[in-house]
Amino acid sequence: MVMRFDAGEIITAMITPFNKDRNIDYAALEKLVNHLIKTGSDSILVAGTTGESPTLTHDEEVELFNFVKKTADGRCKLIMGAGSNCTKTAVMATSNAKECGADAILSVVPYYNKPSQKGLIEHFGTIAESTDLPILLYNIPGRTGITMKPETIAQLAEKHKNIFAVKQSLADMDVITETRRLCPDDFVIYSGDDSLTLPMLSVGAHGVISVASHIIGREMKEMIHEFKNGSTKKATKLHLKLYPLFKKIFMAPNPVPVKECLTKMGLISNYVRRPLVELDEQEKNELYSVLKQYI
Repeated sequence: MVMRFDAGEIITAMITPFNKDRNIDYAALEKLVNHLIKTGSDSILVAGTTGESPTLTHDEEVELFNFVKKTADGRCKLIMGAGSNCTKTAVMATSNAKECGADAILSVVPYYNKPSQKGLIEHFGTIAESTDLPILLYNIPGRTGITMKPETIAQLAEKHKNIFAVKQSLADMDVITETRRLCPDDFVIYSGDDSLTLPMLSVGAHGVISVASHIIGREMKEMIHEFKNGSTKKATKLHLKLYPLFKKIFMAPNPVPVKECLTKMGLISNYVRRPLVELDEQEKNELYSVLKQYI
């Protein structure tokens, strides 16, 4: 399939490692970037929600992205989180991403102020007209309080060729089906939930923006390839094997559990910024009982 912009099948929504002072741990970050590229990430999303973007300062986001770009050294695509519930701020963040050398941006549906569908068209249209960067829309009703309808996505995709994809973080397969049915053939749909990757592939998604790929990136890529090659039984078998981890890494607010997994794997130290808190010992043991099957 010819795409407007090819971010690959697995985009990892990368965590931001912190040290005990809860400053960015750049030594751990270097190890993590190399690990993700080695284990199948086609693109890395920097400063998304999984990266604890609500608690990162603007300067930290720029420093973080610049370090990741230097470490990746062209081995994968880099997408920068640049969304806001203020259109003017989102345009500014998009301009900053361009200056940093991002390959594309992720732009979330405005949260808290709950705009209408017409408002979403105005918001994303203004961003699209302000830049030539590829734009990945992010529809996540559980965090924003509203759903961007398939008709709205299709209208934006038809009018703005640099809006190349949508990350769909909702479990309604009818919505995914309608999005695929209405949008241009060269427009891409990504699953925004690891456990929904295979179901979404079956109704026209291309890949996943993943948290689990921090741990099982190779296995997820294999699952996607088996499905696309027509080996649906093998893909289903892999999905069922990976499913317990898909669910367990969301036993507490993201990215707390996946950070604990990466700590167990020796890649980072598990520190999160408040208001998030680390897992207690009982929660850690519950997580480890599942994790041990995969590492």
